[in-house]
Amino acid sequence: MQPLNGVRVIDFSTLLPGPLATLILAEAGAEVIKVERLNGGDDMRRYAPAFGTDSAGFALLNRGKRSVSADLKNPESRDKVCELARNCDVLVEQFRPGVMARLGLDYETLRPMNPQLVYCSISGYGQTGARAAMAGHDLNYLAEAGMLSLGADRDGHPQLPPGLIADIGGGAYPAVMNILFALRARDRNGSGCHLDISMTDNLMTWMVDGLAHGFGGTTWLRPARGLLNGGSPRYQLYATSDAQYIAAAPIEQPFWENFCEAINLETESRDDCAEPQRSIAAVAARIAQHPAADWQHRFSGRDVCCTVVATLQQAVGELQAIGSDLLRHEVTGPNGEQMPALPVPLAPQWRDDAVESYPQLGEANSEYFDVL
Repeated sequence: MQPLNGVRVIDFSTLLPGPLATLILAEAGAEVIKVERLNGGDDMRRYAPAFGTDSAGFALLNRGKRSVSADLKNPESRDKVCELARNCDVLVEQFRPGVMARLGLDYETLRPMNPQLVYCSISGYGQTGARAAMAGHDLNYLAEAGMLSLGADRDGHPQLPPGLIADIGGGAYPAVMNILFALRARDRNGSGCHLDISMTDNLMTWMVDGLAHGFGGTTWLRPARGLLNGGSPRYQLYATSDAQYIAAAPIEQPFWENFCEAINLETESRDDCAEPQRSIAAVAARIAQHPAADWQHRFSGRDVCCTVVATLQQAVGELQAIGSDLLRHEVTGPNGEQMPALPVPLAPQWRDDAVESYPQLGEANSEYFDVL
C-alpha cells in the first residue's frame, strides 16, 4: 500500500519543476493526470535526446502518469477540464500569475466546485509582488537570489551551475513538501488551500552559511572568502598531476589533521587560520605532485573526507557495479525501449517495482473526458 494511493492529481505544468513534483507524487502512488496542449503537448516532448516517440527528458519526468490533451481556450474543453478538477485532490500549475485566471481555472473559480482541492502554483517569483510577472528560468532565479555571486571565483566571475537548483530545490521539492502538508491539514479540517511556491524565495534556504555571515556576523560573505565557498583549504577542489581533481572537505580538526598527515603537508602550512591562502597554495602544490589514483590509494581507510571528482558516467557506472537499488526501476517507451527511471528521493518502501511507461499525448482522453 503506497502512501498516496487514492490521491488524484491534475497537472497543468510543463518542463521540469511541476512535472518532477508530480512524478514524485506518482511514484508514491498518486494518480497523476497531465493536461497538455492539443498540438504538441508539453514542450519537453521535443527536447533532445529522443527516446521512443518523444524525448528522454519527458519520459524520465512523466513516468507512470496519464495524459489528456485539451484546448483550454475552448469553452467546451475547459468545462471538461473543470469537471475533472472537481474530482481531484491536488492541482499543480506553473503558469505565470494570472494565466489560470484568464482560463477560468484559478483557485477562486475552482474552490466553490471543490472546496477540498489543494491548489499548488509554482512560479519564479511568487503570485504577487513587483517581480511576479517577470519571465525567467533557473539561471535567472539563482542570479536574483544571490546564489551565483557566492559561487564566483576570486576574480568575481560567476560560474554556470551544473544542476537545476532553482527548478528542483526551489520549486519541485518545496511543492511536494507543501502539498503533503496541505493534504495532512485537509485530513484534519476538511478544507483545501492555495499554495504559492516561489522558486527564487525558496533558494534563500540553500544559503544558510551566507545568511549566517550577513545576519550574525560583521560583514556579508564575499566570493572565495568563506569556509564553504573557497576561502579555506579545508573545502576545496585540488588538481592532481593527471588533470583530475580531488574534492577535499576535511572541515573538522581531526579530519584536517588526518588529511595533513596523508599528504605530508609541511608543519607551517597546517595552521590554516593564520594564513588560509598560504595553506591553500601549499595543499594545492602537494596534490599536484601525484595522479588521482595515487591519492585515492593514500586516502583509503583514512577519515579525511576526500574523494576523486567523478564524471556523471563514472558515477552511474559505480552505482550499476555495486548493484544499487537507485537504478533498478525502469521507464519503457511505446515500442519497448527501456532505460533506467529517474531516481527520486523516496524511501524504498514507498516505491512500486513495476516497469512503467510514459504517456502518449492525449492517450487518456477517452478515459477521463468521455465519461463526463
